[in-house]
Amino acid sequence: MDEELRSLTERLRQESGGSAAYGHLVATRDPDELAEVLTAPGQPLWARELAAFRLGLAGDRRAFESLVLLLNHRDPQRCVCAAYALARLGDPRTARAAAALATNELRVAYALHSVRLLVELRAPESVPALITTLERRLHPHDPYRRVALACVEGLGALGDVRARPVLTEALAHPALAKAAVDALARVPRSG
Repeated sequence: MDEELRSLTERLRQESGGSAAYGHLVATRDPDELAEVLTAPGQPLWARELAAFRLGLAGDRRAFESLVLLLNHRDPQRCVCAAYALARLGDPRTARAAAALATNELRVAYALHSVRLLVELRAPESVPALITTLERRLHPHDPYRRVALACVEGLGALGDVRARPVLTEALAHPALAKAAVDALARVPRSG
């Protein structure tokens, strides 16, 4: 069993109280049954998350909308699992959705896993979204340093010359300076 799936199933087993419905969702091999959980009224969040995660790992695009909603959830564990499944789903809409979430200032407190997903996807939307998100974090007393740091590290990993100006600006921020130096070392001087 995949380690992420093992972690998720253990967490959701506790959340569900180990119910028979939980046992059934873990055991079923029917993708239509899992997809039905995503649209049926009155389903608990743990059931929707489990169904979406399993469908995502199987490459079933019916999980896309549910996984995007979970990627932007206030519970970081749900975000981690959603990002993991979205990265494996193979849906071409994923990068666009992650970029929209990462750059949404009203939801920036939940942007960390969208930023990390964009780095993993290495999609055309990744660098512009990370630059935009980081630029917004570079003002004094910004409370979202973890998001800013993920952007700096991600831009270094992506190694795109377009990131050089914002990474240079990040050098002036003590909490980001070391990561910005490391990131700039990975970005070419010109394209």
